[in-house]
Amino acid sequence: MLIRVADWERIRSGEVTLQFRRWKRPTVRAGGTLRTSLGVLAIDAVDVVSRVSRAEAVAAGFPTVAALKSSVDGREGSLYRIRLRYVGEDPRVELRSSSDVDGLELSAGALALLRLIAANPAVRAADLAASVGREKLPFKADVRKLKAKGLTESLEVGYRLSPRGEAYLRSLTTDP
Repeated sequence: MLIRVADWERIRSGEVTLQFRRWKRPTVRAGGTLRTSLGVLAIDAVDVVSRVSRAEAVAAGFPTVAALKSSVDGREGSLYRIRLRYVGEDPRVELRSSSDVDGLELSAGALALLRLIAANPAVRAADLAASVGREKLPFKADVRKLKAKGLTESLEVGYRLSPRGEAYLRSLTTDP
């Protein structure tokens, strides 16, 4: 679920507590969290709605119902109301700046992916995937697993190793 950068401070402060999306099926679920580079959001409720009140539009950061509807109309699917709240910074930010890699082990495939990113920073995911004969979406899912371990960082285009990812690769060359 993409959130406009302009809404982030308002979500963080609690001023914006709702988002509306048109989806064929929801991409978030109640009780879950959404980790982003700007922080972690708790998803408290996800409901299909047929109408939106003015108070809900304001809680979603829009001055009117018409303004909110113009942002979601023209898309396919049901209208969903997502109740959310900011719960804190992304824990991966601190993890990726760490150089502690004690006990961290990667499979051969994950290690190959880490080395591919190290050799090709800021290269589009589709191009990296194609270079090793993989489909883009499963490739990106594997990169997200490395990101969850604090080993990579997403760039505007492509990826790069985090300091922790660099430390991990160095640890492999210094082991006896």
